[in-house]
Amino acid sequence: MAEKNSHVSERLTSLDALRGFDMFWILGADSLVVALHELGKNPVTKFFAEQLDHAKWAGFRFYDLIFPMFVFIMGVSTVFSLTKIVAREGRAAAVKRVLVRGMLLFLVALIYSGGFTNPWPDMRLMGVLNRIAICYTFGGLLFIFCNWRVLAAVGAAMLLGYWAILAHVPMRDIHLEKELLAAQAEAAGDKKLAAQFLAADNPSAKNPSATKDRSLWQTTEKMYYATTKRVTGKYEPGYNVVNHFDFEHLPARKYDIFYDPEGFLSSLPACVTGLLGIFAGLLLRNKTVPDQKKVFYLLGAGAASTALGWWWNFDFPVIKKIWTSSYVLVAGGYSAMLLGAFYWIIDVKKWQTWCQPFVWIGMNPITLYLASNFMGGGGFLKLSRRLTGGPVKSFFDTHVATGCGELVSSLVGVLLFIWFARFLYQRKIFLRL
Repeated sequence: MAEKNSHVSERLTSLDALRGFDMFWILGADSLVVALHELGKNPVTKFFAEQLDHAKWAGFRFYDLIFPMFVFIMGVSTVFSLTKIVAREGRAAAVKRVLVRGMLLFLVALIYSGGFTNPWPDMRLMGVLNRIAICYTFGGLLFIFCNWRVLAAVGAAMLLGYWAILAHVPMRDIHLEKELLAAQAEAAGDKKLAAQFLAADNPSAKNPSATKDRSLWQTTEKMYYATTKRVTGKYEPGYNVVNHFDFEHLPARKYDIFYDPEGFLSSLPACVTGLLGIFAGLLLRNKTVPDQKKVFYLLGAGAASTALGWWWNFDFPVIKKIWTSSYVLVAGGYSAMLLGAFYWIIDVKKWQTWCQPFVWIGMNPITLYLASNFMGGGGFLKLSRRLTGGPVKSFFDTHVATGCGELVSSLVGVLLFIWFARFLYQRKIFLRL
């Protein structure tokens, strides 16, 4: 047998590198680009700075790829890890592994978002880590028991079903956005209530969804349930079936006051993002397919998925905050193409020296994510500013250029998390939930 496919049974360096590349931006590399733009504003730096910020609602920027690509990569990894467990210990052991790991990750997510420290309901039940846990559990269990045809049928049914829910299920004709609720209150002659809505997301104000028996929340519920007119096919912020479902059924603190971008219904299409990663993993693990063809299939399937998603966008907009089906196809397509490129460069051509920092990061994503967030807002950049702020920042701003101090802080922040990742990697410290 040819040796060129022998590495498929081993750990894919390209997969670790792509995961690390993904985490690189989450951990703070985006601040470096923003600082460069502030240092010397021009159309090029403006373009890249905008790409490292989420689209406000509909649309797609590079930063909107970060979260779904992590879920996609998790799906790829699922194929390699669970196949070994099934072959060595059987399906029962694999099911136990999936359930235990999923529950542990969800528990960590609850602790991270205020569980067991903040009084109820000041606790976020659905968030980034929670969604990753759900997608992993769903995809892992399906992979253990189903072949690729069943997985494809389930994925297609979920994407079409999600579209049908948003397009055709009637909802109340009310916008759950503070500005529009304030306008509605003012139109009814209640200026005091209007002012409360506008102050709802003030940093010094408590999120009404996180406070028990908050009058503003109860008033919103009265306005909501008093609305009898029904509409369909709405995809605006706070004015769609997904956000309304969260308002009615998702307890505890919501990220966007009245709803959550990682809520209940939008977790369904997110699971399909993980299934797309499983399909890519099945391809990469297939020893009968030559490496060059694997690259071709990943690039081709990714391009086709992206094109289909943008075509669907005309009827069902690409929106990350409600994880629309078109968004799943667009993000999954870009993820597949990036995986194909990384696989060809790193595992086929063996050009690996350049990607070692990404590998260090990619081997410990959860540890680095938690470490960054436990430092508070800003993560490693916050620590960097403690080291490079004050007189150091003033020196660079005064003697080099205005804004150079922030650029130095951003650069040091990036170097800090790369150093920490390398430290963990060299000592073989890996957090495996």
